Amino acid sequence: MAGRTLFVVLIAASCMPFPTGAFAQDVPGIEICTVEKTMERRTSCLQSNVDFLMKTITKLGAEQRQKIDAANRQIEALKASLASLQKTFDDLQAAQKKPAEDANKKPDAPPAKDAAPAAKEGAK
Repeated sequence: MAGRTLFVVLIAASCMPFPTGAFAQDVPGIEICTVEKTMERRTSCLQSNVDFLMKTITKLGAEQRQKIDAANRQIEALKASLASLQKTFDDLQAAQKKPAEDANKKPDAPPAKDAAPAAKEGAK
């Protein structure tokens, strides 16, 4: 088993290229254009920088728009949830007040007797 693993590692290592020199890569990004000697190369360098910045701005703008849209959807969902909770709260409050009002209305007692004699005395 160990021999097989060593064999696989040696095969994988032999397939990998060995760096013999530095190759120039065209990696998009901001370049220092002042080092260019000819005007054509300097212009090309500047245009490359502008293109890179425009792509970056477009990409970041799209990402921010998606985040804002997601936040707006979340805000609307929270508003709907709040309205539902407010309605439930109002219903519970109304249900709680109803028994209290019924308890106050139940004793249909005649007016207090103290008020009637006072009215008679005022009439004398």
